[in-house]
Amino acid sequence: MVPFAIQMAARVRAGDASAVQLVTAAFERAQALGNERSGFTRLLQRRALAKAAAVDKLVEAGIDPGPLAGVPFGVADLFDVAGEITTAGSRTRSKAAFASRDARAISLLEAAGAVLIGTQNIDEFGYGFVTMNAHYGLTRNPHDPARVAGGAAGGSAVGVATGIVPISLAFDTNGSLRVPAGLCGVIGLKPTYGDLPTAGLHPFVESLDVVGALGRDLDDVALVRTILREGAPERQETLRGEIAFGRLMSWFDDNIAPEMRGPLDEFWNRLGRVSFELPHSEIARAAASVIIAAEGASLHRPALEADPMQFEPPVRDRLLAGLLMPSDDYLVAQRFRNWIQARLRRQFELADVLFTPAAPGFAPTIADPTMTFEGKPVSARSHLGIYTQPISLMGLPALVLPLAGDFAMPLGVQLIAAAGHEPLLLRAARQLIDKGLCAVPQLPSEG
Repeated sequence: MVPFAIQMAARVRAGDASAVQLVTAAFERAQALGNERSGFTRLLQRRALAKAAAVDKLVEAGIDPGPLAGVPFGVADLFDVAGEITTAGSRTRSKAAFASRDARAISLLEAAGAVLIGTQNIDEFGYGFVTMNAHYGLTRNPHDPARVAGGAAGGSAVGVATGIVPISLAFDTNGSLRVPAGLCGVIGLKPTYGDLPTAGLHPFVESLDVVGALGRDLDDVALVRTILREGAPERQETLRGEIAFGRLMSWFDDNIAPEMRGPLDEFWNRLGRVSFELPHSEIARAAASVIIAAEGASLHRPALEADPMQFEPPVRDRLLAGLLMPSDDYLVAQRFRNWIQARLRRQFELADVLFTPAAPGFAPTIADPTMTFEGKPVSARSHLGIYTQPISLMGLPALVLPLAGDFAMPLGVQLIAAAGHEPLLLRAARQLIDKGLCAVPQLPSEG
């Protein structure tokens, strides 16, 4: 497995490795795995090698290229890349204009010395939880290629889990990076709504969309966030002492698969078995779905009216339903959003960090991409985010960590903090890792 991003950059700055070598190795691994198993849809070799050579020249001249010197990274195919078409995973954008500039998040990472090597697969327009794309192919789980990677930004999680890149930029609307982080066994950070720059991110649901990061190392993920914040001041923490954890129950304790139930309960036991109820969480999920359908349908109305058959059938059907939705439903969903945000704020008066499963259990199989919900098999494409969707509605920061243990497939836990308290969230994650409760699993080939 490749070193972590901070280690890579240190080697480049010290002259022990070159950026060109690191980037070339990343391309070789991605090409050896192929699109389905690497998570990449496009490899930007000419651009990346030129950037890597520029980093090496700075090092030779005694100039520090930045904290991510020579580190290769990928981005979900929802970010603008200069000179490329931002496909958003959809055939409807195959003739869209080429992007005139990089997304702001890409520019900031490259200014810190990182090197973009390619775009990564997503569900069409980020509307799904499996990364099975009819236009650009499916993305396989690196721990079992017969299983889904999760989505919508499954390619970004797989690019990290396979060691092609140590970090990826992704997006999160309703669990888009958190679900694949949990199913692929990597670390995924969804920040507070509005915390990181979204300029150049193709919009889907502007009242929910955020930019986030995935990595195999917590310090790498924290560094990416620091760079993207461009020096903005952090909120001062006022902890009561030790970090107090609490488990969200009710909706978040229903529909847990047997393989998740035992490990999650043991994790809870180790943290003191404090729990909290959040009534009406099921309505929060429904409200998020209403907002997504309404805003997504409004954004894509011209393409739907021009040629609805260009869309994948599941996406088309959900967007068409959004066009038919009464405006009152959207307004009610937004009012409920304000109400439940206030309710959850009260929980943080009693606990610093709340937690839930990241997903119900192991990744579903590609042959039968379903899961059990309320005792019945349902589509994983639309249901894998049952625990992430309510948190998105509230605009809260969340971080997914893999549970430590010898499991057949990765299992992830979702940590949640009050808005603007990402430093506390990262501290809590570090504590869990140091205590051995959470750990990024090795791939079967590494064991």
